[in-house]
Amino acid sequence: MTGRRVGFIGLGNMGGRIVRRIVDGGQAVLGFDLDASRAAAVGATAAATVTEVVRGSDVILMSLPDSKAVEAVVRGDEGILAASRAGQIVVDLSTAAPGSTVRLHAAFAERDVEYLDAGVSGGAAAAEKGTLTIMAGGSAAALEELGGLFELFTSKVFPMGESGAGHTAKLLNNFLNAVSLAATAEVMVAGRKAGLDLRTLLDVLNASSGVNFATLNRFPRIIEGDYLEGGLTGALMMKDVVLYVDHLHELGVPSLNASGPMASFGLANSTGYAHLISNRVVDAIGDISGGVRLHDEPGADDGSGKATP
Repeated sequence: MTGRRVGFIGLGNMGGRIVRRIVDGGQAVLGFDLDASRAAAVGATAAATVTEVVRGSDVILMSLPDSKAVEAVVRGDEGILAASRAGQIVVDLSTAAPGSTVRLHAAFAERDVEYLDAGVSGGAAAAEKGTLTIMAGGSAAALEELGGLFELFTSKVFPMGESGAGHTAKLLNNFLNAVSLAATAEVMVAGRKAGLDLRTLLDVLNASSGVNFATLNRFPRIIEGDYLEGGLTGALMMKDVVLYVDHLHELGVPSLNASGPMASFGLANSTGYAHLISNRVVDAIGDISGGVRLHDEPGADDGSGKATP
């Protein structure tokens, strides 16, 4: 990465944490966000516009909510595409529709600009520790060139193939994440209502065939009242599940298992949890199960039907 100037667009929950890792690793970053205060908060130099980032950078990374936002930032009158120049590399770290990604890749190729789709996984905690996983589509040479930059915030980088392959892998991963989170939330609420000790229940699950990322990494914290705030929201989780279903339709594959997470996160989003971390789906399920919480809090049902004093 020596001599390559880095720009970053989208300094929210994930983007901001990634930028902090890059800056702490010794690489200056020119950053843009609709909230202008975010750049300074993560150690980046604030840019006034997307165009300023593009003109002042050789590598531009994006971390945006969805394909609609990506398309707007790329194709807008003062977007990345219009200001781009030959030899630049644009990296989309967002969770986006693969079809959109392929079209953007083609548009950038006409300007001799490399476009990589580089979905990231691991959540806010991994972003802070610099241990994110990247699944990337696009030029293998461009991906290799960015190895030193990616090392500042990732522990694993998987080349997945042509343009769109990275975002496809990301959707498949996120769907399994949604399934395991929603299903484990339901199981844990049932365990609470049945009067089981939840720590022991998690020990059982993690030593048995029900083990998954949620039982290992999420619920040991949630049962203590720590929801790991700062990660993927319920609204964004639902967006990812819908993208998954849409993409499977394009591939001609039936999405037979989508109804569970669609129902669970639909419930959470319609009952006030949409803009909180997706882990709060367990509270939405608890709400319709008699006000159950996995941890003790005043007024909550402890699983026996009696409110905690």
